[in-house]
Amino acid sequence: MLSEADRKKCADILVNAQKERKQATPFSQTFPGIEIEDSYAISAEVCQRKIAAGAKLIGHKVGLTSKAMQRSSMIDEPDYGYILDDQMIGDGAKVKHADYCKPRVEVELAFVMGKRLEGPNVGLAEVLRATEYVIPAIEIVDARIADPRKIVDTVADNGAAAGIALGGRPVGPMDVDLRWVGGIMYRNSEIEETGLAAGVLGHPALGVAWLANKICTYGHALEPGHIVLAGSFTRVVFAQKGDTLHADFGPLGGIAIQFV
Repeated sequence: MLSEADRKKCADILVNAQKERKQATPFSQTFPGIEIEDSYAISAEVCQRKIAAGAKLIGHKVGLTSKAMQRSSMIDEPDYGYILDDQMIGDGAKVKHADYCKPRVEVELAFVMGKRLEGPNVGLAEVLRATEYVIPAIEIVDARIADPRKIVDTVADNGAAAGIALGGRPVGPMDVDLRWVGGIMYRNSEIEETGLAAGVLGHPALGVAWLANKICTYGHALEPGHIVLAGSFTRVVFAQKGDTLHADFGPLGGIAIQFV
């Protein structure tokens, strides 16, 4: 476990890494005693600093929702990070590649909450009742910490959250069987990844349920209007300068961004 001073030092490192677009040395190497609780505290500290500087908390992201990713990270549950309003990107936007250290993109579904959702006993039905609508999303992930990263590094780095684009057609949470929503990620018109939303814990709403139950242990809840990225159901696709990334969600429409 780290001291409060070391946690703040880690937060300083992450803030500078994002500002300078230069990856930092993994905390798991610099602070070998770091634990998951330290990592969440570091992520929360960075978030609070950004809010104090004028950003607004608008939701959360869930990561590592597949068993394969959990095994590779040597954990037995997902992780989460914060979404701030300055991370939002418009559908069709031109995004500066130089604004990121090493950007990648993922296909996800975003749940927009219509009612307050608070753990600890949230399940699938509670999520569906509390959700106003679900909409396709592309998440930009950007590791501010260099390889080789461990789970403690990723959690401290806010789950590598860096940007979100929403688009396509919003649907009611029970208007379609969300398990069978498919996503195809194209890079420059070539298919890079495909997947089904059932890859998120068997049902993407279960990613939201896990989050609500997790953050309630810190005294938090999902609020009306909050956006929750339920977890990716494709592997990440690296983005280079000049790349156009397009996610096709079939009847739910598509989203595109271009790195310039």
